[in-house]
Amino acid sequence: MEPQRHPLPPFTMETALQKVQAAEDAWNTKDPEKVALAYTVDTEWRNRTEFINGREAVKQFLTQKWKKELAYKLKKELWGFRENRMAVRFEYEWHDAAGQWYRSYGNELWEFDANGYMQKRYASINDLEIEEKDRRL
Repeated sequence: MEPQRHPLPPFTMETALQKVQAAEDAWNTKDPEKVALAYTVDTEWRNRTEFINGREAVKQFLTQKWKKELAYKLKKELWGFRENRMAVRFEYEWHDAAGQWYRSYGNELWEFDANGYMQKRYASINDLEIEEKDRRL
């Protein structure tokens, strides 16, 4: 059995903000092993048009993501929460191997288990080509 991952649901404003900040901090490490530890072993994801099931598949997905999305920098913002669920908006910037910069915008829906692990993550994301001079993050 895995240890609890605080803060635990049901969330308050304070603990929801803590959970979002912890996710932002973890994703900005670009460490698939570290990031994947926040999810249940059997986590369910929809990321854009991909369906990803299980912590091991999450690690593989993130490894490939950060090979493509170079100089990745993310900012998350709590949009709303209720009991064990959250809605989060985010944006991140990155460039591809050819040097083209992007700002990716999106919304995520999160559901947590009783031990504080994310069991469901549904992400809708759009990419906007930007000039390097227009970066904000």
